[in-house]
Amino acid sequence: MGVWFLILVTLSVAALLRATLDLLSSAPNKKSLPPGPLTFPVIGNFLWLRKSFLELEPILRSLHARYGPMVTLHVGSQPSVFVASPALAHEALVHRGAAFAVRPPPLAVDRVLSTNQHDITSSYGPTWRLLRRNLTAEILHPSRVRSYSRARACVLDILMAELKSQPGGVVRIVNHFQYAMFCLLVLMCFGDRLEEKQIKQIEDVQRRLLLGLRARSKAKIEQLNKAKEDGNDGDSIVSYVDTLLDLELPEEKRKLEEDEMVCLCSEFLDAGTDTTSTALQWIMANLVKYPEIQERLYDEIKSVVGQGAEQVKEEDLPRMGYLKAVVLEGLRRHPPGHFVLPHAVTEDTELGGYVIPKDGTINFNVAEMGRDPEVWEDPMAFKPERFLNYGGGEAGGFDITGSREIKMMPFGVGRRMCPAYGLAMLHLEYFVANLVWLFQWQTVADEEVDLSEKVEFTVVMKNPLKAQICPRNLST
Repeated sequence: MGVWFLILVTLSVAALLRATLDLLSSAPNKKSLPPGPLTFPVIGNFLWLRKSFLELEPILRSLHARYGPMVTLHVGSQPSVFVASPALAHEALVHRGAAFAVRPPPLAVDRVLSTNQHDITSSYGPTWRLLRRNLTAEILHPSRVRSYSRARACVLDILMAELKSQPGGVVRIVNHFQYAMFCLLVLMCFGDRLEEKQIKQIEDVQRRLLLGLRARSKAKIEQLNKAKEDGNDGDSIVSYVDTLLDLELPEEKRKLEEDEMVCLCSEFLDAGTDTTSTALQWIMANLVKYPEIQERLYDEIKSVVGQGAEQVKEEDLPRMGYLKAVVLEGLRRHPPGHFVLPHAVTEDTELGGYVIPKDGTINFNVAEMGRDPEVWEDPMAFKPERFLNYGGGEAGGFDITGSREIKMMPFGVGRRMCPAYGLAMLHLEYFVANLVWLFQWQTVADEEVDLSEKVEFTVVMKNPLKAQICPRNLST
């Protein structure tokens, strides 16, 4: 009993000393950390580590209401600052993007998975600029994206065949969407059409253990390298892997090793599969829940493609303003990631009148910004009309990149913005349009669409969407 009493007294004294130091540090002309709850050293700090981001959200919401748009939690041994203000996010990520673009030091396991930070997500500096530039200038270049239109049509056919084969027309769509997006990215990554059996094997290994993709990817990389040496550099190997073979790391003056190329391939597949399939499921869930929105979208598609069209073609998409509004509203209301990956600074940096310490992290609450009642009227409602024409109303002058103003940031903003946001928008618009054009989506008898959330790799539906689908008669 005496030992525990001594421990509690010691912890209480330490907490009191820390609070006193915090008060002293807030003296005039000396910047302090953003405010936050008082925690007991060691014990209180590590309690936050046991909570997921989704568990932290309501806590952060109440803390922001009490302390303001910037809050500090001491997660583990380091301070973590959370920002819920679009204006402060814009100042940090756009106006002062270089200062806030660094990543925190990785954990040991992250160093292994990123091959010592030789990937786009965790690196910064010359290596990051090289890898990101290669991605955006090559496989994500608009001309290269267009070259994969046949792959998208092929994957659409696979998806539609799977949906039509479901008994009674009742489908649980999450696995179908994940597989479709993974197929598409495998084709973009490796450049030629693998058999479905091979794609399923890659998917299984990728999900069980990221580095387990090594053997198959190495074999593919060796095959592509040999083809280049033999001069067979044709369309059959136009792929992400192909762009990595000639890169030379600027600081180390060497080519990428196979492990590093495997890591980059794995990053490409991971980044675009769950995020896009999750967003697709949320959008379709709202179209099932609100049939009047689905029918308005169907009428727009019909007016553009004409009666009898077998599929919606990619060249039709730019003429569908309501389709784009539906996709944007889905991303605003249900962003696949409720937080961006943590940022850091190389030295103590001021933001919003407080200091962001070089040994801490700073994160931005994506979901809260997209649901801010000061920015969006009735923010929890699903109202695509907000985005129509971008010319007026709530989303007047809306810019998904956030370069002018942040109203929502499902892809992040600034230097660390997802480089594939254009590809993601294309995939979402293409598949949503065809899913609505080819099927009528309804609730299953005696069931309701549940929009509750849970955290996996992304923030997904707690109860995955189950829907009754009926093929539309395209001839009438």
